[in-house]
Amino acid sequence: MLMITGATGALGKLVAARLADRDDVVVGTRAPAPGQRRVDFDDPSSLDFTGVDTLLVISAGAAEDDVVAARHEAVISAAEKAGVGHLVYTSLSGDGDHLTYALAHRWTERRLRRSPLNWTVLRNGLYAEFLAAIAAPGPDGTVAAPLGDGRLAAVAREDLADVAVRVATDPAPHAGRTYELVGEQALGGADLAAAVEGRYEPGTLAATREAVTASGDALPFQVPMLLSTYSAIAGGFLDGTSVTDNQLRALLGRAPRPAIEVYAATVR
Repeated sequence: MLMITGATGALGKLVAARLADRDDVVVGTRAPAPGQRRVDFDDPSSLDFTGVDTLLVISAGAAEDDVVAARHEAVISAAEKAGVGHLVYTSLSGDGDHLTYALAHRWTERRLRRSPLNWTVLRNGLYAEFLAAIAAPGPDGTVAAPLGDGRLAAVAREDLADVAVRVATDPAPHAGRTYELVGEQALGGADLAAAVEGRYEPGTLAATREAVTASGDALPFQVPMLLSTYSAIAGGFLDGTSVTDNQLRALLGRAPRPAIEVYAATVR
């Protein structure tokens, strides 16, 4: 049996939808629908993986580092106790170490390397859909995100879902492997503006921090996460050039979806 955990997020939902017609797949989530199983990373009593051959763990990253690490420790320990055959974990691309939210991912990878479980790590690049959220044009068409002259090797979430399905449904060939999965076309602010027939006038990190904080749309821990993303893009750390073994195309078995098209469609 293959179990998908963390399926309430956008990536998890895409994976679950792709496997919905399979009798040997079960979805684990905090609020299960009929046919699903309750799996709450914060409730150890719900982490029963008896009979699970492969466990796909979609990262529980929307929290402080200590909370995320505790959740992942609980899941890995429960998988070890239940004798799960293989654990597949969705992590963060290797060029993302400058991001404030990288630590919990790297901690989890290190924990898996100490585990007797068979494991595979999918180091996902930042989504093109996420780029559409943090660098959307304003009402007048201006993209004002503080990206400077930097670029992001964004990747379509659909492609990452396809890779996760391929690996999780046949994990044995991927045991002990860590795969870098970033976009092949790095996008800058000018590219984004052109895609939506707007213009690029990058703001500053300070102004962006002030606006995000004043909006009340972000939790306190999310503000530095967002600012570190802008800063890493602007600094040239996420343009894909430091990823020496990008496996996205190989694992897809086809060309990746154009990230700029995904960005434009998401914005519209």
